Amino acid sequence: MFGYYFQLALRSFKRNKVLTALMVLAIALGIGACMTTLTVFHVLSGDPIPGKSDRLFYVQLDPEPIDGYTPGAEPQDQLTRYDAQELLRQAKAPRQAMMSGGGGVLEPAGTKLKPFLIGTRYTSADFFPMFEVPFLHGRTWSAADDRAHARVAVITRELAEKLFGRTDVVGRDVRVDGHDLRIVGVLDHWAPTPHFFDLTTGSYAREEEVFLPITTALELKLDRNGNMNCFGRSVVGDPTAENVPCAWLQYWVELGSAADAPAYKAYLDQYSEQQRRAGRFERPANTRLRNVMEWLEFRQVVPGDVRLQLWLAFGFLLVCLLNTVGLLLAKFLRRSGEIGVRRALGASRMEIFKQCMVESGVVGLAGGVAGLGLALLGLWAVRQRPTDYAALAQLDGRMLLLTFALAIAASLLAGLLPAWRAMRVPPALQLKSQ
Repeated sequence: MFGYYFQLALRSFKRNKVLTALMVLAIALGIGACMTTLTVFHVLSGDPIPGKSDRLFYVQLDPEPIDGYTPGAEPQDQLTRYDAQELLRQAKAPRQAMMSGGGGVLEPAGTKLKPFLIGTRYTSADFFPMFEVPFLHGRTWSAADDRAHARVAVITRELAEKLFGRTDVVGRDVRVDGHDLRIVGVLDHWAPTPHFFDLTTGSYAREEEVFLPITTALELKLDRNGNMNCFGRSVVGDPTAENVPCAWLQYWVELGSAADAPAYKAYLDQYSEQQRRAGRFERPANTRLRNVMEWLEFRQVVPGDVRLQLWLAFGFLLVCLLNTVGLLLAKFLRRSGEIGVRRALGASRMEIFKQCMVESGVVGLAGGVAGLGLALLGLWAVRQRPTDYAALAQLDGRMLLLTFALAIAASLLAGLLPAWRAMRVPPALQLKSQ
C-alpha cells in the first residue's frame, strides 16, 4: 500500500502545486537553518580523540601565594616549569607530556623558497603515543633524547613536501631560528578538532608543522606562544626559567583507565602538600584532574554565539513546522469529499491516516532536498567569516543523513494533527453534500 499512497501523494502535489510549494519551502527553510547551525555545533563540540578521551587527563595545580585565596577556587590553567618538570621526572602515570606552543622562522636550504614562519610544538617524547599521532616515516624521539636536549624534530608531511618535494626525509635537517634540527619522523595528516591539548594558542588553531623536545627549545631559547600568568612577590626576569613563579606549560597524563583518576588525583594532592611543606606552595592542596571532554566543557570551547544560533535555528524550525501544520490541515480538509468516498468504499480510518502521513513524509523528503541546498549555502557563508573555526564548517556523511532524517521526522510530526483530523471526517455527511 505504501507505493500506492506514494503515487496518490505525487498526484495530489500536481493538483495543488502552490500549496505544495509553500509546504516544501517552509520545511526547507527550517531544515536549512537548523542543519547549518547544527553542523557547525557538531564540528566544534565533537570528541577530538574518541576511544581514548576518558583516559587522557589535564593536570592543574595551585602554586599561587596565599593572598586572595578562596577555598575551592579554580587553580591556574597551566603549570610552572618547575612543577611540570618534577611531575614528568616522577612519572606516576603510564604516560605524561609537558608542552607549550611556539613559533619560529624556517630557513629552507638549497631551494628557491624564502624563509617563512611556522608553528611549532615543544613537548616530551610521550606526546605522540599519548595522542595517537600517526607517523608516515620514522619515529618519535626518545626520553633519552629529552634528557640529552637532542636537536631532533618531527615534521608534518605537508612541510616535508614543501621543503623537499617528498615525504621520506628522515635524516635530513631543517633550520629553525638559526638552529639545525635532524628530522627523525614525518607525520601523516593529523588535525584534531578542537585543538584540545593546548587551548591557549586557540581552540581551533592551525596545526603545528615542527615538533621538537621541549628541553631543546628551552636550551635554544626559542620563541613560545600562548598564555602566561606570573604571580608571586619577586620581580620576574626570564619567565621561562626553572624557578620563576610563572605558569605557562600544559601537562597531560594518560592513565590505564578512567578508574585510575582518583588515585592520580590523590598523588597530585600529596605533591601539593609536599611543596607546601617545602615552602614553594602557600595554599592548601587545590588540584584538578579533568579528562578531555570535561576539559573542553570547562573551557567552553564552543563559542556562545554558536550555541545561541543553534537554539534560534530550532526555534525557527518550530515556526516553520507550525506553518506546515496549517497548510497540511487546509490541504487534507479540502479533500474531505475524496476521503468520504474512500471511507464509504471500505477504507478504514487507519488507512486514511496512513495515506495522509505518507503524503506528509513525501513533503518532508522534498523539503529535505531543498533544505540540503540551503544548508550547503549557509555553510559556505560560515566559511567566509573571519573566525578560526570557519574552515571546519563542512557537511559530513552523518550530517547529510541527519538532514533527511530530520526533514522527514519534522514533516511527519507536522502531519499528525492534519492526518488525525482527516481520518475523523464523517463519510455520510460528505456523501450527502455531494
